[in-house]
Amino acid sequence: MPLLGFHPIWIMTMMQLSLIYQYWVHTKTIKRMGAFEKVFNTPSHHRVHHASNVRYLDKNHAGILIIWDKLFGTFQEEREDDPVKYGLTKNIHTYNLFKIAFHEYSDILKDLKKSPGWTDKLKYLLMPPGWSHDGSTKVAAELQKNLPSGQT
Repeated sequence: MPLLGFHPIWIMTMMQLSLIYQYWVHTKTIKRMGAFEKVFNTPSHHRVHHASNVRYLDKNHAGILIIWDKLFGTFQEEREDDPVKYGLTKNIHTYNLFKIAFHEYSDILKDLKKSPGWTDKLKYLLMPPGWSHDGSTKVAAELQKNLPSGQT
């Protein structure tokens, strides 16, 4: 951002405003917010972001404006027929803070070791979560295609 001409003070100010906004979207108390939800990230949208349901994977990345998710095809409305299940798609079964913080890096290293060539190693770093060189695992979009028709 500084290379584009933005002053560091403005960058820090915007980061702090975004962080303050993020505080209130982490509640289960607020259900729906009507027209406000058309443009802004809300608790309902953010619950989807934290869900492990297949339908909700890799959705609603917005910080403040949900319109970006709508523009880029990553928006998913929270649905009453599919209540949000919080958590990881694969539980790590530990309370060890070090393992909790770094387990994903360990999994990436395992993937890199099993990949046959440099191209695949690079893809493990750049492709979406779930990508595999041999097709043994699937990315969220592939899993979502297997949902019953009209259920996405």
